[in-house]
Amino acid sequence: MDRLRQIAQQRAISRRDFLRSAAMAGTASRLLGFSPLRAATLSLEVKMVVVTFGGGARDEETFAPEGQENIPHLMNELIPQATFFTQVVNRGILGHYVATASLATGVYERFDNFADVAPKDPTVFEYFRKDLNRPVNDAWVIAPSNGFNRIGQSDGSLIAPGMGAQVVLPKHLLASALGSDSAMSPGLEFLLQDNYENLLFAQPAVQSNLQAAKLTELLHLSVDDFARHAKTLTSADELSVYVMRHLMQRFAPSLLWITLHDMDIAHTGAYSLYLEGIRRTDRLCAEIWQMIESDPEYKGRTTMLILPDFGRDSDFSASGNGFQHHRTGDPLSRTTWMLAMGPHVRQNITVERPLDSLDLVPTLGAIGKFATRLAHGKPILEVLA
Repeated sequence: MDRLRQIAQQRAISRRDFLRSAAMAGTASRLLGFSPLRAATLSLEVKMVVVTFGGGARDEETFAPEGQENIPHLMNELIPQATFFTQVVNRGILGHYVATASLATGVYERFDNFADVAPKDPTVFEYFRKDLNRPVNDAWVIAPSNGFNRIGQSDGSLIAPGMGAQVVLPKHLLASALGSDSAMSPGLEFLLQDNYENLLFAQPAVQSNLQAAKLTELLHLSVDDFARHAKTLTSADELSVYVMRHLMQRFAPSLLWITLHDMDIAHTGAYSLYLEGIRRTDRLCAEIWQMIESDPEYKGRTTMLILPDFGRDSDFSASGNGFQHHRTGDPLSRTTWMLAMGPHVRQNITVERPLDSLDLVPTLGAIGKFATRLAHGKPILEVLA
């Protein structure tokens, strides 16, 4: 374990060293520097977007020299405009729903990853809406459908019900749309796969009438138009970003959380598809930032935070499966990174000190000026500038 911990620390150092060398090569010179005056004159109204680089990716396929070709948008476009944290440690359960719920509550949740349960602790969405008296359409989650339907609202034991985020499950919307016209469904089953950890998956069950109404009401899209557009996509994450774009245009929510999940196809053991998932996620992160910067409601007032839920098993643990799973809990599978961008966040800065993944919620609270009373982490001062 000591050897793995040392390797994890070396990986974080390698991220730092590469970014430092890129800066010396002139990457930063093409971009505007941080301006305290510009930050001070921003509108008091802020918006926050959280992107989870979900599914887990290792440094071998991302920030290590041999993996950097898989993340060209992160390396060349986003990190030079961001503060980049090389060590973010997840000390909780390494299951995607429970780990993402922990990110959203600021407390390490302790439930079965595959259980249909809500987080016990209040979510950042509840803190945000309750403390600032925000309307229901001002906080949204776009998520994969394997259990994430409960992530927007805690179980009600610690905060009054009804103050959570609205959760959109694009796979459920698509299943409803395809169900309305059987001729449109062939070839789109891959967009509906619910859980890559269980190869005997079932397509999501939906209430077709309710889901169809959601499509029309929330996205201003007809069922046919939604299904027709899905046929032009190559992954479920592209569908999620498509839904995100429509939510931004329709409601311009102040707190928007999207979980990308394509790279979790690694559980099937297909290394090439895992790499493809990383490359697509890298591209979609850049597209999300472009969406923010091209939308007058978001440009100049939005902080975007990108971070993985956790990593994947190392090749050095006899009890693991390498890239395929995240079951050992070794330091490599727990040590990831975070990228912060926004008008008040310094550009082309690398931070080496370790962070806890629970620090996300208090940081969002400090950005949005709402209290996160029961969260266990601490605000990240470098993001607050």
